[in-house]
Amino acid sequence: MPVLKSLILGIIQGLTEFLPISSSGHLVLGKHFLKFQTPDTSFEVFLHLGSLLAVILYFWKDILALIKAISPIKNVKFPEEQMKNRKLVFYLIISTFITGVIGIFFKDFFENLFTNPILVAGMLSITGIIIFISDTIRFEKVHTSDMGVGRAIIIGLSQSLAILPGISRSGTTISVALFSGIKRSEAARFSFLLSIPAILGAALLHLKDFANLDKGMLMNYIIGGVGAFVSGYLVISLLLKLIQKRKLKYFAYYCWVASITSIILLLAGF
Repeated sequence: MPVLKSLILGIIQGLTEFLPISSSGHLVLGKHFLKFQTPDTSFEVFLHLGSLLAVILYFWKDILALIKAISPIKNVKFPEEQMKNRKLVFYLIISTFITGVIGIFFKDFFENLFTNPILVAGMLSITGIIIFISDTIRFEKVHTSDMGVGRAIIIGLSQSLAILPGISRSGTTISVALFSGIKRSEAARFSFLLSIPAILGAALLHLKDFANLDKGMLMNYIIGGVGAFVSGYLVISLLLKLIQKRKLKYFAYYCWVASITSIILLLAGF
């Protein structure tokens, strides 16, 4: 049954990584209620790698355009587009740097929180509040290529906050981008692209854990990663449409119900 549980958790990870309902929070609660425990957070990180592959596959054209933008070869046909993409890369680097510094210095503190399911359930309520408010924002006019250093720093800080299990990374970064005036479709795109270095960085911190996995556990990790990849890829386009239509509040309702239900079950001894 560990393989089945790994697959279930992988599917949960893929769905909740991009839907603004906290993948880390759902993994902590899912592992608790399914009685599937690992000695550290390496399993969660491995599942995130599955989600990472989904983002790369879905946004491969955007990623390729950004790579070309930082090339020393000037784009004669589309010089303005190349400049915009260069600026976007610069802002992605700033946000990533902020997240990385905080993640490295507070790694142990954040990982200790993964052992407290009640705290995680409570954080889901905060995620609900954040994404509920984001639907009310009406003044998003700024393009990500014009966001400026200040907005990039703020979004990087918000992604750092989302290291807390129960706080949605996508929900928080998208919401903060909207609060700062960034256009809805571009806020989501920036959030997805920002997840790539964040997940890679977390994986690098756990390379030693991956290397020490026994063969039996490695199969569980791989099965979970595949589940995360497939479910994650399928849900990305759905979230992009819902953001445009200001439908995130429905996920806020879900977070509140999931939070209250989980707390009740945990206090009841489940």
